[in-house]
Amino acid sequence: MDLFFYLVPGLILAVVLYGAYRVVRRSLQIRSAWNSGLTAQARCLRMFTTTHGGSGDTSVSTTLHHVYEFTARDGRVVRFEEEDGPATILEGDIVTVHYAEGRDVVATAKTPRRAKLAASTGGVLVFLGVAAVFCVGFMVTYHQMSNEFGFGEGTDDTGDTVVIDGVTMTP
Repeated sequence: MDLFFYLVPGLILAVVLYGAYRVVRRSLQIRSAWNSGLTAQARCLRMFTTTHGGSGDTSVSTTLHHVYEFTARDGRVVRFEEEDGPATILEGDIVTVHYAEGRDVVATAKTPRRAKLAASTGGVLVFLGVAAVFCVGFMVTYHQMSNEFGFGEGTDDTGDTVVIDGVTMTP
């Protein structure tokens, strides 16, 4: 039974840490594309939406996606998909994209807004940090409570003999 109280918060913590990694990685990719100084004209090949939720009493959230294609400075044709772009960009429109060269070209059609990117990244990281602290706090508190009230392994933190319901237990 103890495994359950460590496994579930541990799994949640793993998902939270992976989410933080993805948020920081994407933020750094967008920043590198903006800072590279490279731009190109890209054509919007496709625009579509995805929806999540809506079953039962949950609300529906809709995400707008754009698929862009452009030719990089080295002649490679690059196609990428981006979420949460402006709804005013339609299929066939030409937009300016910022990109960073490398083995994998990183590109964005978002206009440079460094403060907004930093604020949104920071906000998500604070939220994920609170969730991580809650998970770790829950596991630590459970461990301390299990030792104090005897529903854990049967010894306290010092390794001394513990009496549970009149039964003496030694390590």
